[in-house]
Amino acid sequence: MTADDERLRIALWQCEPRPGAPGENLDRLDAAAADAARRGADLIVTPEMVVPGYDIGAVRARELADPPDGPIADRVRVIAARHRIAVLYGCAELDPDGSVYNAIRLVDAEGIGSATHHKTHLFGDLDRRMVASGSARPPVVEVAGWRFGLLTCYEVEFPELVRSLALRGADVVCVPTANMIEYDVVQDVLVRARAVESQVFVAYANYCGSENELIYGGRSEIVAPTGDVIAVADRAPDLVVAELDRATLVESRRRFPYLEDRLPDLYT
Repeated sequence: MTADDERLRIALWQCEPRPGAPGENLDRLDAAAADAARRGADLIVTPEMVVPGYDIGAVRARELADPPDGPIADRVRVIAARHRIAVLYGCAELDPDGSVYNAIRLVDAEGIGSATHHKTHLFGDLDRRMVASGSARPPVVEVAGWRFGLLTCYEVEFPELVRSLALRGADVVCVPTANMIEYDVVQDVLVRARAVESQVFVAYANYCGSENELIYGGRSEIVAPTGDVIAVADRAPDLVVAELDRATLVESRRRFPYLEDRLPDLYT
């Protein structure tokens, strides 16, 4: 991360899925991280389940699931440390109790694992047949003076989750996702609403292209707490980079004091 914690550069890696090819996907992540680092990014965010692929089914997800300190985790730590960039990536994770989770993992620029989140809100039969539902609340983790809240795909569509992260101090909510083209309303409306109503930056990294019967919508985006879209991809593979400014966050929270003006006793 940069020494100047007033600014942060985030890269979103929008790529086509390569299901069932973790080695190839880690090689692609290595190249994307190198490119993002050359462009001055402090953090690269990948799509959901980027290492094994998303629409791979329960049997393949278990076969490709990585233990918390497994070989995939080791490889990403090496990538992050070599390129001096933090990496938030998606994978299937094998828990010691035998459960398989849809996981996202944050590794800092030193190659040290900072946080893991197991997706709690599963979307449709594809998710529910493939992985177990996480039970822990999404983490908020500090890296170089910025506080990151971590969510996976469908979870950002629940305002309570984003608001919870903001109340626990998140400046930025990062969302690896696998959003299909028929749900463009998420990028058009919901991601922008979440940013404004909870006064956080939202970094939303999606797939493009297709995977089995799924057609992904791309349009990865970074949205400011003002509702302004400060970086956005189209439908094609891309690496978009944007700079976040803490002054924007401070001024926006002054203009839109939703967190300050809450009346929690009225909401239960």
